[in-house]
Amino acid sequence: MKSIRDQVAVVTGGASGIGRLMALSFAELGAKVVAWDIDEAALGRLEAEAKGRGLSVLGIKCDVSDKEDVYRRAAETVAAAGPVDILVNNAGVVSGSTFLDTSDEKLRRTIDVNVMSAFWTAKAFLPSMIERNRGHLVTISSAAGIVGVTGLADYSASKFAAFGFHEAIRMELRRLKSEVRTTVVCPFFIDTGMFEGVSTRFPFLLPILKSERAAARIVGAVLRNRKRLVMPPFVYSVYLLRLLPVGLMDAAADFFGISRSMDAFRGRKP
Repeated sequence: MKSIRDQVAVVTGGASGIGRLMALSFAELGAKVVAWDIDEAALGRLEAEAKGRGLSVLGIKCDVSDKEDVYRRAAETVAAAGPVDILVNNAGVVSGSTFLDTSDEKLRRTIDVNVMSAFWTAKAFLPSMIERNRGHLVTISSAAGIVGVTGLADYSASKFAAFGFHEAIRMELRRLKSEVRTTVVCPFFIDTGMFEGVSTRFPFLLPILKSERAAARIVGAVLRNRKRLVMPPFVYSVYLLRLLPVGLMDAAADFFGISRSMDAFRGRKP
């Protein structure tokens, strides 16, 4: 297990949910953490919490959907903390409505936050990692980036894209024989509030994940240089289901309740 003491870790969407938990966990391990988030008040609360625990966490307001803002905040981050060693692309949004009921603005926002932001942050920080031949790129995808889900058309599309982008970057780093590591994470629903109201038919197979446990496992995967983390393990069965005719795969999705998991979705309250 590697040490990340004194390394600089950037966590996007780092002021709430698993982003906040990961930021604090990295800091507890001795990393200098920079949390990016669009919610300035939440960043202030995170900084105060970290300070009260004797941890190093700097909050920087950033709209990760805005390329120019990402590049500005990247320069600010490096100036304040030094070259970035760990980049966690965690920021994400969810509309939670069927495709035709989702506004054009929300569709665009989902792609900009969940996909394009990873392009801009990688452009900002990856060159330095490659030059120094060290670093770790973490992409938070989703189980919805492995199988499409009713009510998550834009979200699933964005997470499929995030997974594909990460996979391609991993292959490019491999060809370069770079020591920069990568981890892609595909969790089922997490109880952060972002997916408030979602359901699971068989919680012993597909439990709604506890945020503390999910964050701990992601941090652990980084420390162990795991290339892929799928939670819970039953999600791996999707790869096997894809070998079946589409009709049988759809029947399996119905049986396990995946097709109706978003029926009572409420999402995070403002």
